[in-house]
Formats: sequence, structure tokens, C-alpha cells
Amino acid sequence: MYSKEGVVCATAGFAVGVGVTYALCRKFPMNSNRNISESIIEVIAETPSDILGSIPRSTASSGVSKGGGPAIYESQRAVQEYLCFHFLTGMDLVPYSCAPREALDFTKRCAQLCKKHACKNPQLALDLGCAVGGQSFELTRHFQEVIGIDFSHAFVDAANMMRDKKKTTIFVQEEGELMVEKTVGLPSGINAGRARFIQGDACNLPKSHFGPFDCILAANLLCRLPDPRALLNRLPTLVNTGGIVVFVSPYSWLEEYTPKELWLGGKENEGKPVMSNSTLKHIMSGLNFSLVEEADMPFLIREHARKFQWGCSHATVWRFKGKR
Repeated sequence: MYSKEGVVCATAGFAVGVGVTYALCRKFPMNSNRNISESIIEVIAETPSDILGSIPRSTASSGVSKGGGPAIYESQRAVQEYLCFHFLTGMDLVPYSCAPREALDFTKRCAQLCKKHACKNPQLALDLGCAVGGQSFELTRHFQEVIGIDFSHAFVDAANMMRDKKKTTIFVQEEGELMVEKTVGLPSGINAGRARFIQGDACNLPKSHFGPFDCILAANLLCRLPDPRALLNRLPTLVNTGGIVVFVSPYSWLEEYTPKELWLGGKENEGKPVMSNSTLKHIMSGLNFSLVEEADMPFLIREHARKFQWGCSHATVWRFKGKR
């Protein structure tokens, strides 16, 4: 168990501590030919918190505050919380018999929902907002190729590290300044070579030589986009006829991510409440998608040993009927 102290600074676009810079220089000298992004993420994952700098707020915290918004997903704390979220299961993640077990294995359940409705012999899947890659790796069980895209450079680097190394050691908050070491790894049966990860913007995806896909998964992404309609309106050009789009969202709208005028719901219009679910159904129907399933999709994110964020996202599965 370790304790943390230090000052936060920015290094190569990451919100990392001064200790990471020191550890990076110590581990990879100037004449090293190692990729700098891979080197930083490896040091973040492997360096205990007496070397790491002070940890920013948890991704499980909500609301506008210093260090919030998209930048939070570039921090080492976010990387390590999401490595826990995506790759720890059962008692390794939450060692309490009273815990809501149905909220575990979120990434696996998302991939299984995709498999359930995918066409026969599905080939290509797109995981938008892939974070550190858990859903993408689970999708490799069912699809021949999976592309994971995330806006966070730190998340994409972590996903690539997991693909290449299969496991890593991380340090997560236990209580206050105390940290514990955990090992996370890819589950058995994963074909990591089928996955590749790209940093990108879900609201501004490539216009050519991209897709079409048999399945697009966007898990806990919609309410973190600056313009969710930009993604929705692009979908007919990204999905094969008969292909599916799977949204999983808690509709947790915050202005630090999405301007209020662009929220799909969670606000009033001319004195009447607007719900995200209704808006999403209206837009997707207008784009020639048919709703084939709705489900609750609970999840659990560890903040520290005795504090977790439990959420219940709304899952909808849409089949594309073809361009009009």
C-alpha cells in the first residue's frame, strides 16, 4: 500500500504528476526509441503513487468543477479507474456480498447485446467511446474486426497497451491517500489481434474509407458528446443495411460536456419536460432505423474501496432499414 503526494503538471498532453515525468525520464532515456505516448501510459500504470502526482477528481464524480469536462479522461486517475471498470470482475472489483452483482461485467453484457442482434457472420464492428478497450475486446469474440475510437489520447494509449501486453499492474485509491496494487488483464477467449484503437471525435468521424459497419456500439457516450445529433445524423452513412446501432446511456447531461441547447432531454421545452429516450426514438425513426430492443444496463465504477458509482443506463438496439 502506498501514499501519494506531489504537484500536477502537464506532460505530452496528459494530466500527470511531476513524478511521472521523473519516472519516464528514468525509465526511458533521451536516446530511447520508445513511443512517448506508450511510455507515459506504461509509467502511469506501473508507477506507485509515492512517485505519481496528486490525483484529480474521480470520473465517478458529477458536476462542473475544476478538472472536469473532457480533460478528466486524460488523467491517470481516469485511466486506472477505467482499467478497473473494464477488466476487474467479481470480488476483485467489489469485495462485498451486499454489492449489486447484476451491475458487474458491463463491457461483456454490452458486447453480448450486440451479438444477440447482429447479422449472421458479422464482420466489422465500431466501438465509439471505447475508453480503455474493454467492450472492443469483448466484441472480438463475435466480430472479425473491431475498431475502437475514443476522444481521450490517454484511454486509447491504455487500450493499445492492453492489446499488446494483455495485462498490466495499476495502483488504485483504497482510502484517502492510500493506494493498492492490482493486476488487470484481458479475459480468456479474447482475440486481441482483431481490435485496433484510434483517437478520434465521434461527432466528426472520417468521411471516406471508414465503414460501413455491421454493428456500432456507443456505450455511456451520448451524454458526453458536445453535439450528439452530429453523431446520430451520420449513422445512415456508417451502417450496412440490416446492421445495428446499440446505444447505452444514463442520459446524465452536464453542461461541462454538452451545451444545454444540444441536450437530447433532461430539460423543458415550452414548459413541457423533454426526455432523452423520446427524443432519441424520434430522431432514429426519422433516420430509418427500427427499434428492436430496450433494456436496463446497470454498471458499477469504483472510486475507492468503499465508494462506487452505481448507474443504470438505458440500452436501445436499432436496426437500419436502408437509405431512403
